[in-house]
Amino acid sequence: MYRQQWLVVALVLGVSAAAGAQGRPGKTASAPAGKAASAQQGAGIEVRTLKNGMKVIVWPDQDIPNVTLFNFFRVGSRNERPGITGLSHFFEHMMFNGAKKYGPGQFDSVMEAAGGRNNASTSEDITTYMDWFPSSALETIFDLEGDRLAHLSFDPKIIESERGVVYSERRSSVDNDNMGALMEQVQATAFVAHPYEIPVIGWPSDIESWRMEDLQRFFQTYYAPNNATLVVVGAVTPAEVFALAEKYLGPIPSQPPPEPVRTKEPEQQGEKRVLVRRMAQAPMLQVAYHGVDAKDADVPALKLLLQILAEGESSRLHLRLVEEERVAIHVSSQSTLTFDPSLVWFVVDMPPGADVARVEKLLGEELEKVRSQGVTDAELRKAKNIVVANFWRGMETNSSRAYLLGTYEVFLGDWHKLFDVPTRYEQVTREQLRKVAQRILDPDHRTVGVLMPTGEVQAAAGKEAGR
Repeated sequence: MYRQQWLVVALVLGVSAAAGAQGRPGKTASAPAGKAASAQQGAGIEVRTLKNGMKVIVWPDQDIPNVTLFNFFRVGSRNERPGITGLSHFFEHMMFNGAKKYGPGQFDSVMEAAGGRNNASTSEDITTYMDWFPSSALETIFDLEGDRLAHLSFDPKIIESERGVVYSERRSSVDNDNMGALMEQVQATAFVAHPYEIPVIGWPSDIESWRMEDLQRFFQTYYAPNNATLVVVGAVTPAEVFALAEKYLGPIPSQPPPEPVRTKEPEQQGEKRVLVRRMAQAPMLQVAYHGVDAKDADVPALKLLLQILAEGESSRLHLRLVEEERVAIHVSSQSTLTFDPSLVWFVVDMPPGADVARVEKLLGEELEKVRSQGVTDAELRKAKNIVVANFWRGMETNSSRAYLLGTYEVFLGDWHKLFDVPTRYEQVTREQLRKVAQRILDPDHRTVGVLMPTGEVQAAAGKEAGR
C-alpha cells in the first residue's frame, strides 16, 4: 500500500530483497571498516522530545550533502474498525493534497524545485512519510512538513477525487490481482478477533462511505505530534535540526493519546482453509502461520529459519519444489515487524495445470522435517552470513539508516537496539531454530489459501500447456 512501491522492510529483518549474497559455510560475516563500523556505535546520534511530544532523532553524516527525513506515525489498519477501514492508507494520499501555505500539488512541486523527492507507505501498524533532499533545502522541507501536519486541507472536492484514486488502487492491487486477492482472504480468515484481519487498502463499502467527520476525527487523533517519531539522517547538525523542529513542528498542539488496541487474537485451534476461484492462468498456494510481535525474543531465530527455508535458490523449499520435484516456479516467505503477533507466510507460484494437493504435501513435508530435525551447522552459518552482510549493506545509505533507526525506535521502543542486531543473530543456536520451528510451524495454527483458475483463462492455459 504505497504511494509508489518502495521496499525496505527486508533490511529491517536482515533478509535481502535482492538476489543476494551467498555466505560461505564456516566463515563469519563481520562488520566492514569505515562508515558501517562507526555506525555500529551510532556515533553522533542525538535525540530530543519536543514539548508537544514529538520525538526527533538526528544522525549526522557529512559524507555527501544530502539528507533523508522519515516521519513515522503510529497508525495503520490495526487502528481501524468496520466503517472506517482504509482511512490510514487514505491519509497517506491526502497528506500530499494541500494545506494552508502550500496548496494542492505544491508539496511535490516545491520539494522538487529544491532538488528533493518524497514518498510514503502504510502498513497494518504505521504510516511513514519519506523525504530525500539536498542539505540546502532543510528549512524548506521542515516548512512543508509543518504546514501539512498543522493545516491539512479537507476540501470536499479533493477528498472525493482522492477517494476515487484509492478505490482504483484497490482494484489494481486486490480486485484485479490474484496474489493480492488471495492474500486478503487468507489474512481475513486467519484472524477472528484482532484488527490485523482488516486489509490496509480498506473494504470497498467503507472506501465508498467515509464521512467528513470520520476523516477529521481520525486525523486529529492519529496525526498528533505526540503520535510521531521524526528521524533525520545526513549532512546536518543536531542543533540546526532541533531548531527547525521547534520552529515548524513545535507549535503544533499535542492531543490525548489514541485509544490502545487491547484485543488479543485467541489461539487458533485447527487448520483453516480458503479456496478462491478466479480467472487465472495458474493456481497459487499461500500458507500463513500465526507468528510473533517485534519484541519477541524469537525474532532473530525466526528470520534465520525463513532464510534457510525460502530465501534464495539454495533454500530448502526452492531446491525441493522448484529444482528437484519441478512442481513450482517460485517459493518465497514473508514476515515483518509488527506491534502484535502477525503472520508468517509461505507463497508458492505454480505453472498452469499444477497439482496443488501434491505441492501442498511437499511443502508440508519440508516444514515438518525442519520441525523434527532442525537445521545443519552449515545452513545456520550460511544464513547468519547472509543476514549480517545484508544488515551492513543497509547501514551504508542515509535512507536505510533512517528507516532502520526509526523502525527500532517505534517497534522496539529503543533505537539503540538497532546496533545489537549482528550480535543477536550471531548468538542464535541450532536448538533455538528447532524450537522456533516447532512453535511457529504448527499445523493447527496455519491458514491454507488456494487460488484455482476458472473459466476461459484456465481453458486457454490448458491448451497452451498441451502444445
